Amino acid sequence: MPLLSAQGLRKRYGDAEVVAGIDLAIEAGECFGLLGPNGAGKTTTLRLLLGLTEPDGGSMAMLGLPVPQQAREARMKVGIVPQMDNLDPDFSVYENLLVYGRYFGHPDAEIKARIPALLEFANLTHRADAKIQALSGGMQRRLTLARALINDPDLLFLDEPTTGLDPQARHMMWQGLRRLLGQGKTIVITTHFMEEAERLCDRLAIMDQGKIIATGTPRALIELHIEPQVVEVFGEGVEEWAAAYGRTLCERFERAGETLFCYTRDHDALLRQLSCQCALRYLSRPANLEDVFLKLTGRDLRD
Repeated sequence: MPLLSAQGLRKRYGDAEVVAGIDLAIEAGECFGLLGPNGAGKTTTLRLLLGLTEPDGGSMAMLGLPVPQQAREARMKVGIVPQMDNLDPDFSVYENLLVYGRYFGHPDAEIKARIPALLEFANLTHRADAKIQALSGGMQRRLTLARALINDPDLLFLDEPTTGLDPQARHMMWQGLRRLLGQGKTIVITTHFMEEAERLCDRLAIMDQGKIIATGTPRALIELHIEPQVVEVFGEGVEEWAAAYGRTLCERFERAGETLFCYTRDHDALLRQLSCQCALRYLSRPANLEDVFLKLTGRDLRD
């Protein structure tokens, strides 16, 4: 039985159906990613699954309980990391954990017994007495994750958990999430970082315009939708080169700004030809999840 499931889930705001009949089944112990451009319906989907937004149609269950009917009871074993940190600036690091733990009805002694391990998990033991304003963005994000663990949840929802973090802080967050998965936690994550999704997610779904348009493991989605090799070509004369050689040397190619993306199953001939083009520069790499995302959702900017 899935730990979290939804069938035919729908939500409309005015004339816009922002969640248009999606189905999900997330198993215990897996990291499930929900990807999509801005406005695809990811955050609304999370709010529906948590019982924070009333659906217009469909059915849901979380931790064996129907949602939204028993969402409050189910959320007692759920941790949530929102897009924006909402730590209390009037409290210290330690007090933020203590006060948040009280919302779940746990005795102070039980909460206090958990806090040292959570501070260590977030690498904040030395900042336990610090005020929130004294923490860096990465520290605040780690504290928000630690706070989400105060009730020892079985299921974690993370809405773009590493947005705004520098690479060092992002990698530290990834290490923490892997540790949680190693402990058997189940994680549902939305992210705009394709590398993050590839590294962390056992399975993922790509959403666009309120619908799920692809589901699978990161590797399976790459193999299904994209040729194995990608060569990015840029420089003066790239359009003329594409007209002369693109269709004969590539299975598929597309232009994005000043770059020509060439998708191929055998790039040897393509690279040999490019090595003769002094005015062009190129980068050869394996296909990745970002290629899948852009193929399925397009390269146009979403606001």
